[in-house]
Amino acid sequence: MYNEKVMEHFTNPRNVGEIADADGMGEVGNAKCGDIMRMYLKIEDNRIVDVKFKTFGCGSAIASSSVATELIKGRTIKEALTLTNQEVISALGGLPTVKIHCSVLAEQAIKAALLDYANKNGLTFEELANFNPDDDGHDHGHEDDEHEH
Repeated sequence: MYNEKVMEHFTNPRNVGEIADADGMGEVGNAKCGDIMRMYLKIEDNRIVDVKFKTFGCGSAIASSSVATELIKGRTIKEALTLTNQEVISALGGLPTVKIHCSVLAEQAIKAALLDYANKNGLTFEELANFNPDDDGHDHGHEDDEHEH
């Protein structure tokens, strides 16, 4: 079901953990499917210098979180705000259709952490104008199925 790259990030995830004095922290998830992602950001001079994650979920959720942290580490805030779930999927070499929502959650977790950073620092980013970390508007692709974990 999973390709080699997804399995590598699932079995050896990068940047797992917490940042105690994080500049931004975001948590997103869905109680129905059970995937919960929390991202921690350390930001210096408008650049993400460290990022950690904690994810409760399936292999795709963990792999999506892991690769997303690799993609944004070292980026400026503006560059990180452009991250899409499609970029996560591409970096993983693809995901099964029913697991696409995991890449969406990774994108949302990063945006939630950046929104937290913005709120703590009195900043506004137009890319986050309509973003609500509590919205679960993505299609899980398995509304009638139990999520397998």
